[in-house]
Amino acid sequence: MGAADVIPGVSGGTVAFITGIYNELLHSIRAVDLEALRLLRQLRIRELLRKINAPFLLTLLLGILTSLLSLARLVNYLLQHHAILLWSFFFGLILISGPLVTREIKKWNMATAVAFIAGIVTAYTITVLTPTQSPDHLPFIFLSGVLAICAMILPGISGAFILLLLGKYQFMVNALLQVNIPVLVVFALGCITGIISFSRLLTWILDNYHNFTVALLSGFMLGSLNKIWPWRHALEYRTTETGERAVIYDVSVMPWDYLSLTGKDPQLIGALIMMALGVLLVYSIEKTASLLRTRT
Repeated sequence: MGAADVIPGVSGGTVAFITGIYNELLHSIRAVDLEALRLLRQLRIRELLRKINAPFLLTLLLGILTSLLSLARLVNYLLQHHAILLWSFFFGLILISGPLVTREIKKWNMATAVAFIAGIVTAYTITVLTPTQSPDHLPFIFLSGVLAICAMILPGISGAFILLLLGKYQFMVNALLQVNIPVLVVFALGCITGIISFSRLLTWILDNYHNFTVALLSGFMLGSLNKIWPWRHALEYRTTETGERAVIYDVSVMPWDYLSLTGKDPQLIGALIMMALGVLLVYSIEKTASLLRTRT
């Protein structure tokens, strides 16, 4: 999930859905409530840890943090030097994830079909929005954290891409790499606020309208494919603090158009291989997760 959340366009929620931990994740987060705070205040630590499913949440959080801290530089490098191959890998990953998730829908009807289509249209619309310039003030950083974390736990909607739309992706990557404590703390507080409040709503909807919600979420995943299409033509740039040019708005193009528009090799064979690897990885993870669930 941490590796996915670094990439603008790939959702950590998608990984949670693929690996079969999505429901447990939402219910564990939802357990952090007023009763949990009361147990903490009374120092009833054992009961508190049991209530919030602490072993699961702590293990997941440590994995995400480890991935974020270790992969931020690697992902930046890959995006700059091997973007087509990286995006191709994630395109394959999301492409197979959508159909796999739809298997969770027990019964199709008009409502689920509408939700599925609405998810595709909504996610696609988000991917074609133009990123905006935004202030660097701490209140806006807090709001960015709230919005990004809500997207992160939705399969198909990338928290990193929401930051990109808000004009805060590169800013937060730099804050992470430079260990800007005030910015990171405020952003983390926004994330905590957002995930606790939004997870309650999402859990209630998933529990009471399971087929509808899964159809909507799987639609999100498929609709987001436009954002991670490997061949993109940049239309707008901005100058970073280091004086480098960074793309702030681009559009999807076909491989042969990419060659004519940019003069660069579309790396079609390598891209197809990476897509296949992404499909194979998700299929392997899904089969492994199913096997483990059967054994338990």
